Amino acid sequence: MPTELVPGVFHLDLGMVSAYVVEDGEDLVLCDAGTPWSVDRLRAGLDDLGYAPADVDRVLLTHWDVDHVGGLATLGVDAPVYAGDEDAAILRGDAKPPLSNHKGLLQRVMGPFVTTPDLPVRQVGDGETLGSFTAYRTPGHTPGHTAFVSEALDVALLGDLVMERKGALRPSPWVVCYDTGQVRESIRSLVERELDFEAACMGHGSPLPEGGSAALDRIG
Repeated sequence: MPTELVPGVFHLDLGMVSAYVVEDGEDLVLCDAGTPWSVDRLRAGLDDLGYAPADVDRVLLTHWDVDHVGGLATLGVDAPVYAGDEDAAILRGDAKPPLSNHKGLLQRVMGPFVTTPDLPVRQVGDGETLGSFTAYRTPGHTPGHTAFVSEALDVALLGDLVMERKGALRPSPWVVCYDTGQVRESIRSLVERELDFEAACMGHGSPLPEGGSAALDRIG
């Protein structure tokens, strides 16, 4: 059952990972798409909100990982997907994760479980606006990791830049990151922008429905 965090922003608990549905004016936005095995739960969550996958107007992808892109190919959306440069290239099938990095190697191992979606994939740059959202490059977890923030809707879609534990945020750990130093840098960069939002929405752990920007400040 979807949970409304702030008006028009809904959390879909897919088990091991989260996705988010946002009513951004007249547009329906999906942020991340779970694993190949959570498509039924994602589709059911949309249905609970009164929507079908075909109603999605755009997909905001925080990064390429099997638990964030795995459902795209079979969900039934017919909308453009927006992702950071490096991760967009992998999603299109134009590039592969590098074998020289432990996280890249893990992505290669999981790659066969991800079907390239037959959808337009558009690269989004730092500071680019999509509806009420602004994209912010936050590399470290992956090279193209991107956060999407809408101060108008009071929400930050943070992907795996951070995780939640016992009501607090913490940086994404080494074992699942390309570069934890870069993760810390990305968090600091986002904090220095002095963004103001209540809901902090991450891929793992429970989203924070209030005090999101303050919680990010505490680790920045």
